[in-house]
Amino acid sequence: MEFLVDHDDLENPLFELLCARISEYEKHAPEFKALNQHLEKTPPGVSVLRTLMDQYGLKAADLANELGSKSNVSNILNGRRALTVNHIKALTQRFKLPADAFIE
Repeated sequence: MEFLVDHDDLENPLFELLCARISEYEKHAPEFKALNQHLEKTPPGVSVLRTLMDQYGLKAADLANELGSKSNVSNILNGRRALTVNHIKALTQRFKLPADAFIE
Protein backbone atom coordinates (compact mmCIF):
# COMPACT_ATOMS: atom_id res chain seq x y z
CA MET A 1 0.00 0.00 0.00
CA GLU A 2 2.73 2.45 0.98
CA PHE A 3 4.68 1.57 -2.15
CA LEU A 4 1.69 2.41 -4.36
CA VAL A 5 1.11 5.71 -2.57
CA ASP A 6 4.80 6.64 -2.53
CA HIS A 7 5.10 5.98 -6.25
CA ASP A 8 1.96 7.96 -7.19
CA ASP A 9 0.36 4.85 -8.59
CA LEU A 10 -3.12 5.68 -7.30
CA GLU A 11 -4.71 4.67 -10.62
CA ASN A 12 -3.40 1.13 -10.23
CA PRO A 13 -6.29 -1.37 -9.92
CA LEU A 14 -4.40 -3.04 -7.08
CA PHE A 15 -4.60 0.21 -5.09
CA GLU A 16 -8.37 0.39 -5.57
CA LEU A 17 -8.76 -3.26 -4.59
CA LEU A 18 -6.65 -2.82 -1.45
CA CYS A 19 -8.58 0.30 -0.42
CA ALA A 20 -11.88 -1.52 -0.81
CA ARG A 21 -10.65 -4.52 1.20
CA ILE A 22 -9.24 -2.33 3.97
CA SER A 23 -12.48 -0.36 4.17
CA GLU A 24 -14.52 -3.55 4.37
CA TYR A 25 -12.23 -4.94 7.08
CA GLU A 26 -12.49 -1.75 9.15
CA LYS A 27 -16.30 -1.86 8.95
CA HIS A 28 -16.58 -5.40 10.28
CA ALA A 29 -13.50 -6.18 12.39
CA PRO A 30 -14.25 -6.53 16.11
CA GLU A 31 -11.24 -4.32 16.88
CA PHE A 32 -13.03 -1.39 15.24
CA LYS A 33 -16.51 -1.99 16.70
CA ALA A 34 -16.35 0.66 19.46
CA LEU A 35 -14.80 3.22 17.14
CA ASN A 36 -17.41 2.61 14.44
CA GLN A 37 -20.24 2.95 16.95
CA HIS A 38 -18.79 6.23 18.20
CA LEU A 39 -18.39 7.55 14.65
CA GLU A 40 -21.98 6.64 13.77
CA LYS A 41 -23.23 8.75 16.70
CA THR A 42 -21.06 11.76 15.83
CA PRO A 43 -22.81 14.31 13.60
CA PRO A 44 -20.94 14.90 10.31
CA GLY A 45 -20.48 18.60 11.08
CA VAL A 46 -18.72 17.77 14.33
CA SER A 47 -16.49 15.26 12.56
CA VAL A 48 -15.53 17.88 9.99
CA LEU A 49 -14.91 20.43 12.74
CA ARG A 50 -12.68 18.01 14.68
CA THR A 51 -10.73 17.20 11.52
CA LEU A 52 -10.21 20.89 10.71
CA MET A 53 -9.09 21.60 14.26
CA ASP A 54 -6.61 18.75 14.06
CA GLN A 55 -5.30 19.75 10.62
CA TYR A 56 -4.85 23.39 11.57
CA GLY A 57 -3.68 22.70 15.13
CA LEU A 58 -6.56 24.68 16.63
CA LYS A 59 -7.82 24.68 20.21
CA ALA A 60 -11.35 25.51 21.38
CA ALA A 61 -10.29 29.08 22.16
CA ASP A 62 -9.19 29.54 18.54
CA LEU A 63 -12.78 29.05 17.35
CA ALA A 64 -14.47 31.17 20.03
CA ASN A 65 -15.19 33.99 17.54
CA GLU A 66 -16.94 31.64 15.12
CA LEU A 67 -18.80 29.55 17.69
CA GLY A 68 -19.55 32.09 20.41
CA SER A 69 -17.18 31.04 23.17
CA LYS A 70 -14.64 28.45 24.18
CA SER A 71 -17.31 26.61 26.18
CA ASN A 72 -19.63 26.56 23.15
CA VAL A 73 -16.87 24.92 21.12
CA SER A 74 -16.41 22.32 23.85
CA ASN A 75 -20.17 21.69 24.10
CA ILE A 76 -20.46 21.26 20.32
CA LEU A 77 -17.52 18.86 20.18
CA ASN A 78 -18.97 16.83 23.07
CA GLY A 79 -22.46 16.64 21.57
CA ARG A 80 -24.16 18.83 24.18
CA ARG A 81 -24.94 21.54 21.59
CA ALA A 82 -25.55 21.46 17.87
CA LEU A 83 -24.00 23.68 15.25
CA THR A 84 -26.37 26.53 14.40
CA VAL A 85 -26.85 28.23 11.04
CA ASN A 86 -24.74 31.16 12.28
CA HIS A 87 -21.97 28.80 13.41
CA ILE A 88 -21.95 27.09 10.02
CA LYS A 89 -21.84 30.43 8.18
CA ALA A 90 -18.87 31.54 10.28
CA LEU A 91 -17.05 28.24 9.78
CA THR A 92 -17.60 28.27 6.02
CA GLN A 93 -16.12 31.75 5.84
CA ARG A 94 -13.12 30.88 7.96
CA PHE A 95 -12.27 27.60 6.25
CA LYS A 96 -13.57 28.42 2.75
CA LEU A 97 -15.76 25.31 2.67
CA PRO A 98 -19.31 24.86 1.42
CA ALA A 99 -21.99 24.84 4.11
CA ASP A 100 -23.01 21.29 3.27
CA ALA A 101 -19.68 20.09 4.68
CA PHE A 102 -21.13 20.82 8.14
CA ILE A 103 -24.72 19.69 7.52
CA GLU A 104 -26.04 16.16 7.98
